[in-house]
Amino acid sequence: MSTTPATAYPPLATGAGVDVDVAVIGGGIAGLSTAWELARAGRSVAVLEAGRIAEGVSGRTTAKVTALHGLVYARLRRTRGPEGARLYARSQQGAVERVAEVARLLDVDCELERRTAYTYVTEAAGRFAVREEVNAAEQAGLETTFTERTGLPFRVEAAVRLPGQAQFHPRKYLLALAEDLVARGGAVFEHTRVTRLHEGTPCRLGAENGAVVTARDVVVATHAPVFDRALLFSRLSPRRELVVTGAIPDGQDPGGMFLTEEGTRRSVRTAPLSDGRRLLIVTGESFAPGAADVEARFGRLAAWAREHFPGLEPGVRWATQDNDPTDTVPLIGPFHPRARHTWVATGFGGWGMSGGVAAGMLLAELIGGHRPPWAELYDPRRLWSTVREAPAFLRHQAGVARHFVADRLRPPGAEHVAGIAPGTGEVVRIDGRHCAVYRDEHGTAHALSARCTHLGCLVAFNAAERSWDCPCHGSRFATDGSVLQGPAVRPLEERDAGE
Repeated sequence: MSTTPATAYPPLATGAGVDVDVAVIGGGIAGLSTAWELARAGRSVAVLEAGRIAEGVSGRTTAKVTALHGLVYARLRRTRGPEGARLYARSQQGAVERVAEVARLLDVDCELERRTAYTYVTEAAGRFAVREEVNAAEQAGLETTFTERTGLPFRVEAAVRLPGQAQFHPRKYLLALAEDLVARGGAVFEHTRVTRLHEGTPCRLGAENGAVVTARDVVVATHAPVFDRALLFSRLSPRRELVVTGAIPDGQDPGGMFLTEEGTRRSVRTAPLSDGRRLLIVTGESFAPGAADVEARFGRLAAWAREHFPGLEPGVRWATQDNDPTDTVPLIGPFHPRARHTWVATGFGGWGMSGGVAAGMLLAELIGGHRPPWAELYDPRRLWSTVREAPAFLRHQAGVARHFVADRLRPPGAEHVAGIAPGTGEVVRIDGRHCAVYRDEHGTAHALSARCTHLGCLVAFNAAERSWDCPCHGSRFATDGSVLQGPAVRPLEERDAGE
């Protein structure tokens, strides 16, 4: 965000109307990739973004573009069979190559670097899982090998190694996509929040300000789907992920992209800095939105980075959000069983760079009347896989139910608004209603309804990011109630703080 210019695409004017072949809701990597592929195929396209393009999850990614997604291939071989694992590998590696191809085609300097990806373990108990993953990924068509050596500055027990992967500057890439999309006759509308969808022939979209878009096809690429008719939110588990960074000498660059799913998840890569050093990017400390102690989690992640990379100069930190599908594979395709002209891309599980590009390629083919071999693998209508992996689905639903009921019974964090310190927030009862109250640094209390506008779960205050987060489906709101993250599309209602 700090090394690219801000965008300034106009909003769709109040009461205006637009008629296009395809309307794409969401200006992240999935939405922009889909829109660009369609425009390249000669279709008229409009992208509708509630905020600014490439500023949401895609603006806060660590931007690893790889087909090696932890230990996914052994799991896919068990649940989808060898052919399912092969199709997943083929489509994801195809996305890696597509990023490189598009960067060349648009002649964009997006800091694309070819790197080897590793999934490693540090304990002997993990060796078998690594060997199983190497075998499954190799059977799926990837050139994986087993190794005990990496460029990390600490010993690993074993690792899956996959060369020929990539990392890049996501905004430089996405802003170039948007620019070329407009040059091809497409349109980008920022600050245009879509709140209504009428499916028909054609489809009609209604924006918050009354603008209307008419389109033969509609793609919902909003990270978490903002329309509930498909109930896809019930098959997605939202997860926050923290990121810390710092500068290191070029000679300390471990020279790859590294991930461990062992214990506390850790991911490591570097990026070039203008002074010749490298920016170390470390992620981990995953937690559900609404969890407490986010500041402590940042502290643990920073301590891990300093321990393993002595002399690290602290840099900026941030958090991002992922949606994990309960049956492992992203949901890309028809929005629901009766959909004919509405499409969705969601559930990338932390691998949105390759997944978003793969989604763009797949959706462009489907909308064009073609059906690639991996279309069935990603089809959101695949209820058989949800049944097969029912324990994950049931755990997620049990967690939602627990929050919906227990959070209403839990004593408030502060008995009265007066007990809330400046710079903090608490859910309190005011006149018998749950209210989310934030007190700013000047001492003024700002009260909102604590009921998430998606399905009514109670929000919780995230002190590290100063936001109100919903633990059920991942919606996030600013302290003024405005929507930061869906699936909610309406702000939290204002309340009287009663002071």
